Amino acid sequence: MDRTKEISGFLRSRRAAITPGEAGLPADERVRRVPGLRRDEVARLAGVSTEYYTRLEQGRARNPSPEVVEAIAVALRMDETEREHFTDLLRTGAAAVRRAPARAPRVRAGLHLMLETLQHVPAFVLGRRTDVLASNRLARAVLTDFDALPANRRNLARYYLLDPGARERVGDWERIAAETVAILRLEAGRYPQDRQLADLVGELTLCSPEFSGWWNDHRVLRRTHGAKHYRHPLVGDLHFAYESFQVPGDAEQTLCVYSVEPGSETAQALQVLASWTAPEVPAPDASRPG
Repeated sequence: MDRTKEISGFLRSRRAAITPGEAGLPADERVRRVPGLRRDEVARLAGVSTEYYTRLEQGRARNPSPEVVEAIAVALRMDETEREHFTDLLRTGAAAVRRAPARAPRVRAGLHLMLETLQHVPAFVLGRRTDVLASNRLARAVLTDFDALPANRRNLARYYLLDPGARERVGDWERIAAETVAILRLEAGRYPQDRQLADLVGELTLCSPEFSGWWNDHRVLRRTHGAKHYRHPLVGDLHFAYESFQVPGDAEQTLCVYSVEPGSETAQALQVLASWTAPEVPAPDASRPG
């Protein structure tokens, strides 16, 4: 990534989203050529000079103090995730390179066992870039069979944005796809040296008509919790509440679990789906003595 362009695009997108009235600034008669706050207004709210804020937005201000970063974050009403992203973008040189990973992700045996223990609900483990590192049988039945794909194609963003079947299966597809792009944006700021992430962004840019628009919004999002809706061709509508947990011992892995209300239509549908997808048990060999 071009860090200068990333800082500029992110700050411009944040100030464009805030009106002077929302920021508590008095109205003036000047014509606004762009939506949201002007640079001088952000500078005034943050208590810095307009010249300094302009240099910062242009990526020319090196090593701003934590106090300045916090003041600008407050002025632009950044949430916790946006503040983290802003700090990541300001990292340069060795500080950014040190954050680039060097090892291939591996899901430990105990986590695989946990996924199989959660046999009544979909559950899966995501790595960096929304790579699907492991999934249980119901997750593969509700979304898609990631295990049937080549290892380098098992990716949630690629599924949502490039698989034609995802638009039919994922309820509220546009919201879910846009949120997934925002998750990738956050990771791009955290891991600027990740070649595989850059390749994924390039692929999505070329192959998804919607991706570039969402990417250029500079929205960032962290996986936490929420609601998901799927339309399964065999059992119909499925409604889930999902929770995401950072895996203890590996900050780059996230356990995602889709939960359901006991006795709900979705719970009943999952029971049917589980029975349809259950592996066949070999029949006993009648020729062998019992």
